[in-house]
Amino acid sequence: MKRKSFLTLLAATALAVALPAWADDNVVVIANSALRGLDAESLKRIWAGRTIELDGTALRPVNMPAGHSVRRRFLAAVMQQDDDEYIAYWTVRRYVGKGAPPRELASGAEVIEFVRSTPGAIGYIDAADLKPGLNVVFRR
Repeated sequence: MKRKSFLTLLAATALAVALPAWADDNVVVIANSALRGLDAESLKRIWAGRTIELDGTALRPVNMPAGHSVRRRFLAAVMQQDDDEYIAYWTVRRYVGKGAPPRELASGAEVIEFVRSTPGAIGYIDAADLKPGLNVVFRR
């Protein structure tokens, strides 16, 4: 019986470690009002520069600065990358002429203002920064 309890504890520990990195990260993706609900794979393609238009609207994704806690959580959750991997990805992409990384904004307030005022804009913020009237297209 002790072996079964140990295996149950081991399995529970493994499950807790294997849960998605953002299970409790409270990252919210907001977009200009023309865009509607998106899934994680769509977001990954947008921030990787592989989807640049959606329903005839040019997309304008924005990032938080490298090292920002919300950016780290977003990259882990959506891109399955850390900051260094994401920066390296864009370094290569820029070198081969496939575009430039999304513009960086310093704070959640700047992301909110940019998204509200720019057609096709999409960005991520901490759930604590969420304000009424924002078009939430993805939430974790």
